[in-house]
Amino acid sequence: MKRTVIITGGANGIGEELVRQYAAAGDAVIFADIDAKKGKSIESSTENAHFVQTDVKNVQEIEHLIKEAVLLTGTIDILINNAGVSEFKSPYELTLEDWDHVINTNLRSTFFCSKETAKVMRKNTAGGFIVNIASTRASMSESGTEAYAATKGGIVALTHALAVSLSEDRIKVNSISPGWIETKEYENLRQIDHDQHLSKRVGKPADIAKACFYLTDPENDFVTGTDIVVDGGMTRKMIYEH
Repeated sequence: MKRTVIITGGANGIGEELVRQYAAAGDAVIFADIDAKKGKSIESSTENAHFVQTDVKNVQEIEHLIKEAVLLTGTIDILINNAGVSEFKSPYELTLEDWDHVINTNLRSTFFCSKETAKVMRKNTAGGFIVNIASTRASMSESGTEAYAATKGGIVALTHALAVSLSEDRIKVNSISPGWIETKEYENLRQIDHDQHLSKRVGKPADIAKACFYLTDPENDFVTGTDIVVDGGMTRKMIYEH
């Protein structure tokens, strides 16, 4: 069954994998990114994929993205809020501009993309699916990650709040918290990088795509309001120095 899928941050990394996999499955994919060069390249090489240059920090551009999707396909069935940036630096050095850039790109965009998409989904007989890409950094941290951690924790909380609010409109809302997902030079990873995971390997973007397909399965009318951790078991591992 062909469905309409919107994916933000779709020009690189996990987002690019999601675009290619949903398009390969025969869905109509409208993907957004600020990177116009990469976005147009993916569009030209991927059947069923349409690129809309979008800065998700700008609510007007989000509204344009949703309108474009409806103009192209008539409706929206799936939204994957994947767009995200990081600014890792000491809290003593983090500026207001740094903070707002991360918060507005990662967290604010997730809410406003969901809000505008839900206005369309609620008209569908079957409702729709929203998947928010969070992170295991919502529950564990390294130093200098305050802004990023705040957005990912916010996304997890926003997910279950939206799941409650949108339930009457048959919209299922879930999040995925990736751990270490290597998006660039997987072959250059060290053996120790893999071995520290309970899974004995570092994650790949395809691992996140599998979780998205599970949550957006047309027959999923039960799983909503939850966060699925995809991290090779790392957040369940006690780590002590011996």
